[in-house]
Amino acid sequence: CVAACGRMAQLVRAPPLQGGGRGFESLCAHRHGVDSTLVAAQDTSTELADLDRALSSIEAVLDPDAKRAEIATLQEEVAAPDLWDDQENAQRVTSRLSRLQSEVERLEKLRGRLDDLPVLFELAAEEGDEASRAEAERELTGLKDEIAALEIRTLLSGEYDERDAVVTIRSGAGGVDAADFAEMLLRMYLRWAERHGHATKVMDTSYAEEAGLKSVTFEVSAPFAYGTLSVEGGTHRLVRISPFDNQGRRQTSFAAVEVIPLIEATDHIEVPESDIRVDVFRSSGPGGQSVNTTDSAVRITHLPTGLVVSMQDEKSQIQNRAAALRVLQSRLLLLKKQEEDAKKKELAGDVKASWGDQMRSYVLNPYQMVKDLRTNHEVGNPDAVFDGDIDGFIDAGIRWRKQVEMGEAD
Repeated sequence: CVAACGRMAQLVRAPPLQGGGRGFESLCAHRHGVDSTLVAAQDTSTELADLDRALSSIEAVLDPDAKRAEIATLQEEVAAPDLWDDQENAQRVTSRLSRLQSEVERLEKLRGRLDDLPVLFELAAEEGDEASRAEAERELTGLKDEIAALEIRTLLSGEYDERDAVVTIRSGAGGVDAADFAEMLLRMYLRWAERHGHATKVMDTSYAEEAGLKSVTFEVSAPFAYGTLSVEGGTHRLVRISPFDNQGRRQTSFAAVEVIPLIEATDHIEVPESDIRVDVFRSSGPGGQSVNTTDSAVRITHLPTGLVVSMQDEKSQIQNRAAALRVLQSRLLLLKKQEEDAKKKELAGDVKASWGDQMRSYVLNPYQMVKDLRTNHEVGNPDAVFDGDIDGFIDAGIRWRKQVEMGEAD
């Protein structure tokens, strides 16, 4: 019977019963007189072994030894007395050094915590201290979450995935509800960035006439910001009772999200002056000192491609022009890569449709549900999602994208 229960435990992993009840394995242990503490210790040992294997796999992919070697090289460059003679190169070197040191430190801390955890459990068991046991369990749960998040990082291997991200949200069909939806998405992404401690900067805002936003562009500065947020690109759909409809009818509205990697000084995307048209106009907005009083806003049109970038949130025309040109270069860089990828797929004879259209639905009425139409990941709490709790959607999107890429490679 014990052997039969053991085989069943492998096939059926029953969830814990409500109210603090025991799952299948602990019930089986109780029935056969096995010490439940021993079963728990065995379960913990298995979980720790699984985490160790997962972290070892991550270390093999991220290669901290190679990163340490690069850190040593960059530290020599930083120590050079003429480093800041070339400010752009100096910023690139110091930024890269800071990111590598942060990544290595994160791996070292996780490894140290994981190596210490078995000792915490052993001490708690020897002393019979439930408080120490509970603390060790909390540490185990925290490590699971952090290692799972780091596993997602290993899936970000694209050419520009390490870059900062520039996100643009545009209201689509749906009138004032769409403009309001665009503003809701802006708050969602800014709250997500705030939760993770990522720096953000709103670069351009175009306000709608009644409420909400026609469009907004903002920058997210963090390691792998582009790789992480790029799965958010596409058409987002909102279904709700419109607060702007005096008859209280249900309204469907849309907003488009575009994510591009931020240009770096080493990318060398040349934009000849003859290829652009620069228009200046007065900044629009809710008001404030110096707003709407000078022609400081800048709109740059790239004539060969028709790309248009406008900036108005900086104080001077020169600053807005520089910011607009940088975003234009970022878009041209991404466009170049997309053209190269399309050419490769055409040569391979297997051109597949883009997955970007209508990728997520936010339904507030007649029921409440946010669902990603690519991954089928769904959440029944839209308020939490709009407050920035979108890690589940992002992680599922990254895993889904990796599966698609592997399928295309086959």
